[in-house]
Amino acid sequence: MRRTLSYPQVGATRLGPLPDGYHHLHHTTRIGRGRTTYDSAADAVMTWRMHRNSGVRLHAPAPRAEPGVRVAVTIGLGPVRLTAPCEVVWTVHDRRRTGFGYGTLTGHPECGEESFVVDIRDDGSVWFTVLAFSRPARWYTRLAGPLVPPFQRAYARRLGRTVRRLTTAPAAFDTGRDGVVR
Repeated sequence: MRRTLSYPQVGATRLGPLPDGYHHLHHTTRIGRGRTTYDSAADAVMTWRMHRNSGVRLHAPAPRAEPGVRVAVTIGLGPVRLTAPCEVVWTVHDRRRTGFGYGTLTGHPECGEESFVVDIRDDGSVWFTVLAFSRPARWYTRLAGPLVPPFQRAYARRLGRTVRRLTTAPAAFDTGRDGVVR
């Protein structure tokens, strides 16, 4: 079965406004300060490290987020797993903003789009923002009803903490091209 995007408002998390008829999520986390922090956070977002280090499994056929790349995000333990197929629908990478948005494909538990953007502000502060719109697309997410938005907010907070941790990890744990821990 060829999966397709499951919603018509493709790109709304990049251009806004978020469409009516969906639950909206907007969560921002301060990451730190300075160009080095911005570059490190941007890399963590665009190379999937943010997702992979947040406790979910992510299968991506490409090393970086690029339009058209399809990913599968899986959460759960043992036989109880939930897989969410998505497609990257836009990216941005300039001196002040880096990130991407992905949209739900048919078969995803929700219907909508989510974006992950790092920005550096005029005062040098670095911020990570999750912006999303979604609504239930499967019987079990409809049944979960009011439990889904708090779960989504908790996951957005977790992603923000993950980006901050990846960005502020001590350089002593970095490895060089030769694989030696420095």
